[in-house]
Amino acid sequence: MISWSATRRVIAAAALVVAATACAPEPSAPPSSDEPGCAPGALPTLAEGTLTFGTDQPVYPPWYLDDDPASGRGFESAVAYAVAERLGYPRENVSWVRVPFNAAIQPGPKSFDLDLNEFSITPERAQAVDFSAPYYDVKQAVVALRDSPAGNASSIADLEGVRLGAQVGSTSYQAIVDQIAPTTEPAVFNTNDDAKLALSNGQVDAIVVDLPTAFYITSAELEGATIVGQLPLGGGTPEQFGAVLDKDSPLTPCVSAAIEELRADGTLAAIEQQWLASAETAPELR
Repeated sequence: MISWSATRRVIAAAALVVAATACAPEPSAPPSSDEPGCAPGALPTLAEGTLTFGTDQPVYPPWYLDDDPASGRGFESAVAYAVAERLGYPRENVSWVRVPFNAAIQPGPKSFDLDLNEFSITPERAQAVDFSAPYYDVKQAVVALRDSPAGNASSIADLEGVRLGAQVGSTSYQAIVDQIAPTTEPAVFNTNDDAKLALSNGQVDAIVVDLPTAFYITSAELEGATIVGQLPLGGGTPEQFGAVLDKDSPLTPCVSAAIEELRADGTLAAIEQQWLASAETAPELR
């Protein structure tokens, strides 16, 4: 038989558990970039006192201008310096390294603290690297020469049977496979420049790139090219670009917090307005 005193102890212990549960704090919010773990200019970076960004070579407008990521001109260059400033790294404490697109998202040590190169956040990639909070929502677009078999397409069905291409390992390539031609292997290219050359030479009828790149190609780079249309969002979830960091990097929460703050105070929107064309001027393919 259990004594009354023992019973009282059980009841008291249960009451404490209930009280502790009732008073348990809500899940913690992402760290602010000015919290102790994100002290300005004092992150555990690869080079002490310097924030090192990575990106590909070459890089293209409107993301970077004149293949010069350090200029601060172009959407991702401007975002990089805004993030650095928010984390306490002035322009003179920022450095850049060049890393091929596919190499940046492979497992293993990195030569950068974070890399901005139009990396779409995907579960597969997140197994090998960290992603920051997203800094841009993007759609994919189909670009063709006006007089090509794809030039007058007004629906995804109209693109069946045309020769399509995209940069290898990119979500543009995956968009072709998932949304346009699941039974046809698209042509793959090392860079968007190679894809544009193939389009102009007639090796492919159309290429798929992200929408801002499509605007730049058709307005400034490839005469006679047109945006056939945007691809619809898969499953209603926007494709989003995030900075790539080493897996389980201690910098990831601070970089994410900085990006969220830049979104909340309107900085990201202002940078987007300055450097990226509006998606409203491109039709959507159905």
